[in-house]
Amino acid sequence: MKTNKFIVALVLITFFVVSFITNILGPIFPSLVSDFDISLALAGFLPFSFFAAYGVMSIPAGILVDKYGEKWVIIAAFLMAFSGSLLFALFPTFAMAMLSLFLIGMGMAMLQVAINPLLRVAGGEENFAFYSVSGQLLFGIAGTLSPMVFSYFVSQLNAPAASGFTAVAQSVVPSNMPWLSMYWLFAIMSICMIMLVSKVNLPKVTRNQQESVGTLSIYKHLLSNKQVILFFFAIAAYVGSEQGIANFMSIYLQQAHGIDPLTQGAGVVSQFWLMLTLGCILGLGLVKILDSRVVLIMFSTAAIAALCFALFGSVETALIAFPLTGFFLSVMWSIIFSLALNSVKAHHGSVAGILCTGIIGGGLASPLVGLIIDLTGNLKSGMLVVFILLVYICSIGFWAKPLVANKTIKIFNKRASSVS
Repeated sequence: MKTNKFIVALVLITFFVVSFITNILGPIFPSLVSDFDISLALAGFLPFSFFAAYGVMSIPAGILVDKYGEKWVIIAAFLMAFSGSLLFALFPTFAMAMLSLFLIGMGMAMLQVAINPLLRVAGGEENFAFYSVSGQLLFGIAGTLSPMVFSYFVSQLNAPAASGFTAVAQSVVPSNMPWLSMYWLFAIMSICMIMLVSKVNLPKVTRNQQESVGTLSIYKHLLSNKQVILFFFAIAAYVGSEQGIANFMSIYLQQAHGIDPLTQGAGVVSQFWLMLTLGCILGLGLVKILDSRVVLIMFSTAAIAALCFALFGSVETALIAFPLTGFFLSVMWSIIFSLALNSVKAHHGSVAGILCTGIIGGGLASPLVGLIIDLTGNLKSGMLVVFILLVYICSIGFWAKPLVANKTIKIFNKRASSVS
């Protein structure tokens, strides 16, 4: 199959934009708490509204793609992201923040469902693994850059001699809410993507069994499968762990160690996403020589240890340990997902839809962490939720029984045979 490099580039850019918009929540979380004067429990519903939309829309997005095609779903997705970003930029209230994040979450879910099969067709099935990893790397790079751009805008908006975008932003962004400039940027990025996609003829996508949406009876059958349910909770545990750490690390560093959340705190969040990206590269190598269940046990145990150091160590230790948790979280999503799909014989597309719906459960972790902190007055106590979730993820390595194990390179057997 001939590779359509322009379409591949368009999909990879979309991965970048999705991550750039999605991963800003951690850096601005302390600002949302202080500027809206809300409790941590109530603030936790902001990421929940995003991930609830993500989970709710995962299965319907597949139906919409089947009916209307990738192009119109991608345009509709960016239109939702544009609407959500613009509404919040114009009306910065807590209620509008909830609605905005819900609309953006729906848009991001639609994009994820549409662009992966499109990447397979445009790049060719033989190149899909390479381009898929490239997309994930761009996803990580965007997650790293987003907090850095946030810090830059905040510092520039407070400077007397602003220029370019920041000069325009000064006229529309309230002086006490410089972080709001990011939502103007998201609106601009979304409208640019709408204009770009509308001019492109996308190839026809024939969905394979892993990408197709199942019937209601198939979902009922799968939901009676104990393994599917356990992996549903596993995805919820991963999302809860990732968001629990990403959203609260900046607040913890601010309140426990006096770190400025707008600059150094945002930098630590950026490092978290960078380390998560770098961890993916190591994980790719490890699953080639070790059973993925062993890798999951190793990385989840290391994540628990890193979080302990982050919470109970000095400020210098915390600044290193929090990003390290991202490094050890890196392989969890892909390993859990692959173990789940390899644990059922058929209907992988429907299983994927059920797993993605588990994102809703993961979104509940943030308000739960915030509620425990509010009730106890102890920042560390709320993170007990994350420890429990990581222990559950670690347990997967012991009880998962995939029908097909990941293929590994038998290094030692090769060496032995070559000697003989």
